[in-house]
Amino acid sequence: MNIFNIAFMEIKRDFRDVRTLFFMLAFPILLMLVLGTSLSNAFSTSVPIKDVHVLYKDQSTTGEFSKYFNEFVKGTKDSGIHFKKANNNTDGEKEVKRNQYDGYISIQDNGIKLYINEGNSVEGSVIQGMLTSFVDKYNVGVEVAKIDPTQVKEVFLANHDDYIKDTSIASNKQPGSMDYYAIAMTTMIALYGAMSASKLITGERVRKTADRLIVSPISKFEIFIGKILGSLAANFLCIIVVVYFSKFFFKANWGNHLLLVFIVLLTEVLLSISLGLVVSYITKSNASSRAIIMIVVQLSSFFGGAYFKLGDTSGILKIITHFSPLTWVNTAITKIIYTNDLSAAIPALIFNIGFSLLFLVVASISLQRREGL
Repeated sequence: MNIFNIAFMEIKRDFRDVRTLFFMLAFPILLMLVLGTSLSNAFSTSVPIKDVHVLYKDQSTTGEFSKYFNEFVKGTKDSGIHFKKANNNTDGEKEVKRNQYDGYISIQDNGIKLYINEGNSVEGSVIQGMLTSFVDKYNVGVEVAKIDPTQVKEVFLANHDDYIKDTSIASNKQPGSMDYYAIAMTTMIALYGAMSASKLITGERVRKTADRLIVSPISKFEIFIGKILGSLAANFLCIIVVVYFSKFFFKANWGNHLLLVFIVLLTEVLLSISLGLVVSYITKSNASSRAIIMIVVQLSSFFGGAYFKLGDTSGILKIITHFSPLTWVNTAITKIIYTNDLSAAIPALIFNIGFSLLFLVVASISLQRREGL
């Protein structure tokens, strides 16, 4: 019962501190908004395509193909594909070489020829894809005309403007800027829990209440566990608020396995609290412990990709990034959300819990050796 009383007192103390609430709640939300909106282009995987301009010359003597080709030209206007008919004196190939057009189509009785500007490979692929789709549809119409000429019109009317249809069978989903920074800021602020944890014991000494706790009918173990549970609950509640705020207000994607994501985040909060405790016992100075923790957290945030996406790294940088808790936590959460890889949580849980137990053992041994708190 004493443990829960101390934990409840620690929770109330944290939530009464306006500065702590601002830092744990408003700070990550503001960073999400600023970084998520300003760096949105850095996370875009689409290739922007400008309007495509195509020159064509109709030299066919029969009007059947030309009639359907003109319908094709009309159907592509809304797609940003602009066709221009060339006169007899225009050298279409030369116009394409001069970069006046992205492509040139020559229509003759024996078929059509397409000339593409090699410097505009994307636009050329668009033209080739649309023209191939039209020719295939025209060939189907020719075969239908042999059986039932009245149904030829239906062939061209069915989805006449859908000449290119892009369907991804195995979509490689990636987080957008807001999705990325929702994860990164949440894991970063969870690591900042080490700052408040460094004051769990030293704060009692500063407030001159450590001696009162020692003479009270409460063991050191109960004080130690109670303060850890209280700080864990307070920090994790802030994490929950940040996650749901980003989910409903910023529309960040947290996937379909939110419970597992919260478990990973909970172990990270435990890691940060145990880190703060062990540093406070080793340094024995509030100012020194805060300085060390700030350096550790900032380096972990920087190399863990909290402020910008590092991408693929190699050499010494790759080794350094793997030492950051944010690297293994962010990797686990991203795989859980975007690939439904639940097993990705196992390495993060092992690292977080393993280091937490190590730090707590060192902190508890230091506590037992101290006279008082």
